[in-house]
Amino acid sequence: MTYGEVDQKAINSIRILAIDATSKANSGHPGAPMGMAPVAHVLFNNIMKFNPKNPDWLNRDRFVLSNGHGCMLQYALLHLFGYDLTIDDLKAFRTIGSKTPGHPEAHDTPGVEVTTGPLGQGFANAVGIAMGEAHLKATFNKPDFPLVDNYTYVFFGDGCAQEGVAAEAASLAGHLQLGNLIAIYDDNHISIDGDTNCSFTEDVLKRFESYGWHTQWVKDGDNDLEGIQKAIEIAKSVTDKPSVIKLTTTIGFGSKLEGTHGVHGNPLKGDDAAAVKSKFGFDPSKSFDVPQEVYELYKEKAKAGESLESQWNALFEKYQQEYPKEGAELARRLKGELPEGWEKALPTYSPSDPAIASRKLSETVLSKLAPVVPELIGGSADLTGSNLTRWKDAVDFQPPSTGLGDYSGRYIRYGVREHAMGAIMNGLSAYGANIIPYSGTFLNFVSYAAGAVRLSALSHVRNIWVATHDSIGLGEDGPTHQPIETLAHFRALPNCQVWRPADGNETSAAYYIALTSKETPAIIALSRQNLPQLEGSTIEKAAKGGYVTLENENAQVTLISTGSEVAIAIDAAKYLQEKHGVTARVVSLPCWEVFDSQPKEYRLSVLPDGIPILSIEVMTTLGWEKYSHEQFGLNRFGASGPYKEVYEKFEFTPQGIAKRAIATIDFWKEVSPIRSPINRAFNQIV
Repeated sequence: MTYGEVDQKAINSIRILAIDATSKANSGHPGAPMGMAPVAHVLFNNIMKFNPKNPDWLNRDRFVLSNGHGCMLQYALLHLFGYDLTIDDLKAFRTIGSKTPGHPEAHDTPGVEVTTGPLGQGFANAVGIAMGEAHLKATFNKPDFPLVDNYTYVFFGDGCAQEGVAAEAASLAGHLQLGNLIAIYDDNHISIDGDTNCSFTEDVLKRFESYGWHTQWVKDGDNDLEGIQKAIEIAKSVTDKPSVIKLTTTIGFGSKLEGTHGVHGNPLKGDDAAAVKSKFGFDPSKSFDVPQEVYELYKEKAKAGESLESQWNALFEKYQQEYPKEGAELARRLKGELPEGWEKALPTYSPSDPAIASRKLSETVLSKLAPVVPELIGGSADLTGSNLTRWKDAVDFQPPSTGLGDYSGRYIRYGVREHAMGAIMNGLSAYGANIIPYSGTFLNFVSYAAGAVRLSALSHVRNIWVATHDSIGLGEDGPTHQPIETLAHFRALPNCQVWRPADGNETSAAYYIALTSKETPAIIALSRQNLPQLEGSTIEKAAKGGYVTLENENAQVTLISTGSEVAIAIDAAKYLQEKHGVTARVVSLPCWEVFDSQPKEYRLSVLPDGIPILSIEVMTTLGWEKYSHEQFGLNRFGASGPYKEVYEKFEFTPQGIAKRAIATIDFWKEVSPIRSPINRAFNQIV
């Protein structure tokens, strides 16, 4: 491939758009786009396949900008190639309501695959996307029908390379031999603090080589367009390893501050911006001015992408005729629909059924769902035997060369990599074709993945965390493993369902809502100890997030609880009646967010006016004031010992609850009227 004058104009147009957008916003990072414009041009114009008219085409190549602070690079490319991103959208960079937020967000901008910004996350997302491609390819491709053969490309910088989440993901990608994954490392030696020699002097390529990656180095990333293209083509030819290309660039190329951290996080000064424009042959008096020949160049690429998708559509039509079963299955997934009648597989329980740990109940749900929801792909962070996340006869997702499984397998051995596991799940969801990832670890260790969970919620993706060992009920492992604050943390996260089911029907309900909520991640907190099947529990009731599990007329107190404490609260109600003549009603609240979405009249029927409410949960009491007048919880770390003894130590027993219920009644009898927390002032605002 020979590069000419128009290619250089295109590269410089990308640079100028980054300068103009950050200058207009008086905010942003022009340096990375200016340095990476050459490789971006080579990749998008000469390597990648995509159709700007349909950003969701299944077999498009995927691009992830892990160093998301350089997002004007991506926005400029999307605009120039004809995605639904106008020049006015670029002018609105970093303004409220624009399609060009300060870091890439998948649900805001057509052509952005994943939400990036926190460094390292995008890199790990790209590993998940590549895993999704490998799985779909192994599942659906047939001889002469390469329906899925795309590549995933990710740009990352020194910051991403330093983050642990990227290291975890890179390690797993090497083990999985993901030959469809190509990472381009922007080696510009600059971070916010200055030259990376102040904190980051390792040999990144040697690290990746030890992970099992194919490595290359292009030493002149500013000018060697042919060398960049050759390196990418070599990487594509390596099919048994992921590839990383170290690309040495000059941050802020062309600026008087090039090569320094001064051009990293601040717009160029007016005189510097004008000088750069003059140097690159642009009129310094104009802004957002793109030569027409650049638009024409990229328009040809976009037309080629439309043709590629048309050819793919024809291939898929023929595939559906040759392989009607597989064709119908893929067509369903592409529509984002779940299999018809899948919910009939959810197990139901009655009070006469034995007490079972909710982690075991979860295993039963997964075992029932796996055959009927084939897009469900799961794994565990080296805790399969504890999380009970693997169904019988599951095939592991592994490189065929290992003899441990194959890429069509649906069970992922993540290893002890919780943070990467969460970010990889985000990538699997982003790949498309209705992939629904779930994964397991102890509830306490979901905190390791908090950054990824937050991006799941922000990105509106459907991930499911099977979070076992949910409380002091795990017993002997003690305070290091017993979660106290974890539920409060994730309950505070917008657009995240946190479930803590109390029995089998509630566990089935948690999975039902998690699977049908297409834009919301879910954390299902599950017990190690056995839990009885409750009177009054049904999937339908639990699916509302909260319901009355024990009703009594003229009750003097409402006991509200979750998970393993619900059965104890019911026993406490019986104890109160028998020993003290006190009548109580009991509410189970397995999911706050789902309950909050119910009509107010229903919520008031569960938590009515006129009666004091006591919450019971072996966690921090933080947040329970939303639903109760008094809170009984654990605002300290737990203790190591057999779980029944730990519960007794902290008085989470019928007697301990009864003592606090009586105190609640006595305190609130002087208050009239008692208003339900549902009737707070702000709850009246529509």
